[in-house]
Formats: sequence, structure tokens, C-alpha cells
Amino acid sequence: MGWAIALHGGAGDIPLSLPPERRQPREAALRHCLQVGVDSLKAQKSPLDVVELVVRELENNPHFNAGRGSVLTTEGTIEMEACIMDGKTKKCGAVSGLTTVVNAISLARVVMEKTPHIYLAFDGAEKFAREQGLETVESSHFITPENIERLKHAKEANRVQIDYTQPVEKETPTVDGDSQIGTVGCVAVDNDGNLAAATSTGGLVNKMVGRIGDTPIIGAGTYANNLCAVSATGKGEAIIRGTVARDVAALMEFKGLSLKEAAAYVVEECVPRGNAGLVAVSAKGELTMAFNTTGMFRAAATEDGYTEIAIWP
Repeated sequence: MGWAIALHGGAGDIPLSLPPERRQPREAALRHCLQVGVDSLKAQKSPLDVVELVVRELENNPHFNAGRGSVLTTEGTIEMEACIMDGKTKKCGAVSGLTTVVNAISLARVVMEKTPHIYLAFDGAEKFAREQGLETVESSHFITPENIERLKHAKEANRVQIDYTQPVEKETPTVDGDSQIGTVGCVAVDNDGNLAAATSTGGLVNKMVGRIGDTPIIGAGTYANNLCAVSATGKGEAIIRGTVARDVAALMEFKGLSLKEAAAYVVEECVPRGNAGLVAVSAKGELTMAFNTTGMFRAAATEDGYTEIAIWP
């Protein structure tokens, strides 16, 4: 058994023809963030510290849909969400509806450590962030030209008035297929089998104001216990319906499946094709990165020297 780490920068309809100027900065960011995580594990930082650190790096990178690169709501505003969970204690913290907090994941951790609660949202979460001295900025800091453009395309593609009382027939078409539907996340296990998971996102482009996805929902987008740690990405509604992260742990716990088997089953059987991906590590130091989308921005490393940075299968 040794340490292991895996991280993702979102899963979705990522075309093989993704131009180099969109692909390379993300690959470089994944490589950098993986190195940050590996160095931290080698320095014996706790998995909780490691996943927070890595997700902060991902949030600060405008090429991913979290923090600085968060996609916009239908009103052109941002509402970020995040969640962090410790495997051994099952302590967790979650936030959503953030508009000024630079690192949503750090606020989620403060909620976990400094309040009797698990989940804070909107004005209450913002106020708590200021009281705790977390870094905040004008919300314009998060609104990138790329995401203004992305929202415009989504609105054009979606001009047919959506009737929110009816089931959605098709998802919002994406710009160049470069959906940025995803999220960012990280899971880690140390030499002692301690586990942690962290996930952060700007949500779904052109989402209704006030919409909350799977990321901050314990057991859907994020989960860790004494067996494994899981961070999911993709279409939040499908991931919530499939209780994706918790089901991986449950299959290991109740059916005795290996991490790989459990993750493969959940991704193939519990969520419709094209909707989800996840990264996971187990207490035994195993790791897996499963997805049923075209691609998933991902990276992983283990103590025995295995390392991977990839987008497509």
C-alpha cells in the first residue's frame, strides 16, 4: 500500500478535434496540479490538505469551470459551489451560490471545521467567508471573456423558450463541443490509508439562477469514507439521481467489489451514457478514473511511479 492521487478538470463531450490552444493549457494545468499534489503527499501533508491545495490551484486556473473560470448563469452572473470530505471521520463541508469567494473549496473546509453544520449557501455563506477572513473579490474577477462567449452561444442554441415544467429533451448545445460542463476535483490517500475528496465548480452554463448541482451534495458529486474517496464530474442532475459517489463506496462496502469494479459499474449502469465521470482512490492505494462521456480531463499518480495525464479513453 502506498499513497495515490487523482484529479479531474471536467468530463463531457470533448471532441478529438479540440484545438491545441484549448487543449495544451489544460494539459499543462493538470500536470502542474498533479505535481503540487504529489509533492504535498511526499511531504506527508494530510490527504485533506492535499485535496484542498490541488483544488485551489484548479480554481485559480481560468481554463476550468470552477473559481476563476466558472461558467455563467442565464443572467450572466456566477454561482460557485464546492465540497470537501474526510474519509476517516466522514466530516464534510459544502457551499453553493458563491459570487465573491476566491476559493470556494477553502470556504467548504472552514464550514466543516468551524461550524456545527455541513452546508452553507448564498448570502449566509458569503457573510461567513468574510467573517472568517477568506479572500474575496468583485464578482467580475470570475467572468472571463471565454465564458461570456460561451453563454452567448448557449443562449443562441437555446433560443427556443424552455418550459421548466416539462422534462428537458436535450441538453444545451456546447461551444465547439468544448462543453466545460464539468467541474474540478481531487482525491487522495496517504500511506496510512487516510482518504479525502474535494470538488468545486461553476455549475452548468446558462443554468437558472439558484440552481445547485451535484458538487456540494454529499454522496452525489463528492464522498469519502474509510474505504474510498470519490469526486464526480459531468451533468449534475444525472449524478444526483444516480447518487454516484456514494454508490461507489456502497458497492465496495456491501458487495465487496474492488474500487475499479465499483466505479465501472456506477459509471456504466447508474448514469445515462454521456453524463458522468469520476476519479477515485481506495484505502489500499488503488486508483481509478472512469467516465462514460467522450472525454475527461484527468491526471493521476501513485507512489510506485505510475503517472498519467489524459483527456480521451
